[in-house]
Amino acid sequence: MPNKSAKAAHQEFDVVVVGAGPAGVACAVRSAQLGFTTACIDNWSDEHGQSSLGGAFLNAGTVATLALLESAKLFYTLQHDINKHGIQAEQITVDIPKLIKRKDNIVESLRKNAADLFKKHHIKLIHGKAKLCNERLIEVSSVENLSVSRVEAKHIVLATGSLPCQLACAPTDNDTILDSATALNIQSLPRRLAIIGAGVIGLELASIWNRLGSKITLLEAQDTFLNLPDHIISREAYRIFSAQGLDLRLGARVIATKKTSQGITVEYLTNEGPQTLHADKLIVATGRKPNTEGLAAPEANLLLDENGYVHVDNNCRTNLPGVYAIGDITVLGPMLAHKGMEEGVFVAEQIADTHNPINFDRLPSVIFTDPEIAWVGQTEQALRAVGEPIKIGTYFLRDTAKALTLGKSDGLVKIISHSESDTILGVHIIGPQAAELIAEAVLAMEFSASSEDLVRTIHAYPTLSEGLHHAAQTIVNSK
Repeated sequence: MPNKSAKAAHQEFDVVVVGAGPAGVACAVRSAQLGFTTACIDNWSDEHGQSSLGGAFLNAGTVATLALLESAKLFYTLQHDINKHGIQAEQITVDIPKLIKRKDNIVESLRKNAADLFKKHHIKLIHGKAKLCNERLIEVSSVENLSVSRVEAKHIVLATGSLPCQLACAPTDNDTILDSATALNIQSLPRRLAIIGAGVIGLELASIWNRLGSKITLLEAQDTFLNLPDHIISREAYRIFSAQGLDLRLGARVIATKKTSQGITVEYLTNEGPQTLHADKLIVATGRKPNTEGLAAPEANLLLDENGYVHVDNNCRTNLPGVYAIGDITVLGPMLAHKGMEEGVFVAEQIADTHNPINFDRLPSVIFTDPEIAWVGQTEQALRAVGEPIKIGTYFLRDTAKALTLGKSDGLVKIISHSESDTILGVHIIGPQAAELIAEAVLAMEFSASSEDLVRTIHAYPTLSEGLHHAAQTIVNSK
């Protein structure tokens, strides 16, 4: 009979998921629901060194960002907009550590929910660093005691997520030069805050600290602003954010940084030559990269591309039989939590031979700024580039009663449909609750709806969703 330590050193499961972010948790839970013995290996630790589910998305990403943004929006409203309602409020102050604590409490609550799911479905959580040895074997280095064990599985799912990109010219020390995760835990308000990168992450962080009172400067190396959404949304976003006080400097390539007694000096190049910027703190928000370094032993022969992404086919299968990859570590679609979660369920059901395909063309994207930006489907510029015959419907939210009553009338809805079939090809929104509004567009497109279908769908009045109705009506009326 083997002793207990030998048993602990070698375990066998039907499915082993590496990574406990949104994709990994979704895959592990669905695998267990389908009757597979399931384990999840993850090395994320909380501030006490304990295992912490949720990965970067929950612990240092969108959930934490959204929690802080809601607090920042409330503070800004009390400071600047409350008098418009006839309500007097004086000496409004913000307690940054308490604001951060609220965010941490929300994150902890969601961590507990994930842990409860694991317990309910009898999923074994292994707190350690995983290394793929072959298509059936994983070596685990324990976080707690540095011991090494081996885990065997009939099916292995890689879901290790992504990490913030680093810049050689701005090495993070998480004191003066911060990465995007540490930027969610600043304990005192910086008077001057510089951010390298005016993409999704940079804008979300800028929205938080700008609303709390920091003077924000964003340095974007690209000459254009926000290339992912439709161009009219990007232009409107630039106008709105600039009016909010964000200093957006495009074509600004950072070449050097120097810490000083006053904070940080940033040197950058523009078409006009060398420039200098002084700030109290600097955030590096230049995107994310796949977290695959050391994920597989060389002899495993797991195929990665030159950027570290795991090579997969359209069914999330790697080049190794029985090994799958999901979420941020693949090039199948953008780095979005809901994309990874859908892939997690898809792979679990594929293992059980009960899966349905994922329609990546109906994948919504959201930027959690104030106002929010959301879109699904194609942009006008992409469709015109391939010669697709289209019609455009645009409606500004300032013309809706609900937006006016909210005091949030900036923004618009744009719908693109095929000029012959009237099938909706893309919907782009900037405005309050855009992340919620886009769900109607996703559902409409999933059922191959036309703009006329949206017009014939009765929308409650007054609501923000009228914007979709009126944008579609613009298309129908132009026929």
